[in-house]
Amino acid sequence: MLQKLTETVDYIQSHTSIRPRVAIILGSGLGDLANDIEVENKIVYRDIPNFPVSTVKGHNGQLIFGVLSGVEVVAMQGRFHFYEGYSMQEVTFPERVFKQLGVEYLFVSNASGGTNPNFKVGDIMFIKDHINLMPNPLIGHNEDELGPRFVDMSEAYDRELLKKAMRVADKHNISYKTGVYAGLTGPSYETPSEYNYVRILGGDAVGMSTVPEVIVARHMNLPVFAVSVISDLGGLDNVAAVSHKEVLAAVEKVTPKLIVIIKDLLKAL
Repeated sequence: MLQKLTETVDYIQSHTSIRPRVAIILGSGLGDLANDIEVENKIVYRDIPNFPVSTVKGHNGQLIFGVLSGVEVVAMQGRFHFYEGYSMQEVTFPERVFKQLGVEYLFVSNASGGTNPNFKVGDIMFIKDHINLMPNPLIGHNEDELGPRFVDMSEAYDRELLKKAMRVADKHNISYKTGVYAGLTGPSYETPSEYNYVRILGGDAVGMSTVPEVIVARHMNLPVFAVSVISDLGGLDNVAAVSHKEVLAAVEKVTPKLIVIIKDLLKAL
């Protein structure tokens, strides 16, 4: 792991002068944020040593280095998922790289299915906690240089970043929810009973990403801010078919609001 990290970081640093303070993971349909970045370099995943390659429609598969709201950033346009056949260590390899690049904060976005009956499609949900229903990415040998064997997850999502995001949303009159995100492996969408199961456990939304990334970020003591767009609804009383196309369409409508929130949150760091 450490040797691979060194190879990857050396390659990236030789291809950009940007030294990012913030890493932003752009989830399904949220790649438009990249248009607001003053771009210095784009590096496609397939050119980066040891990097997986994104296979999901709506994920372009490149790192974007530049400046956003006066802050040097790296944006991950396309993430990796366990359901693509990658190991959890491969899925979370980018977060390891970001830490070694000097990143101080991780911002994460995703599209998710709403299980909270008070949610509707298009809602923005700031994630305040999560429920991990996937294999833990820290299983196996622990690299002490990267983080401790046992990781405190009492504040998986940074409370100060969450407060700042709420103030930004209030300032711009952007409505939002806060809630708990449940991470499942996918790639099948959840059955009505599974939606209900997540709700009983305490989840407000469910998706197929984010949780492994956050666990690894916290292993390395990286503060995290994460936001979901509610792209569909499910449950025993709300049975409806869902497709990836519909998910992307739902996210597209709310993307401008997310861009405002993330840009102003960067200014508030």
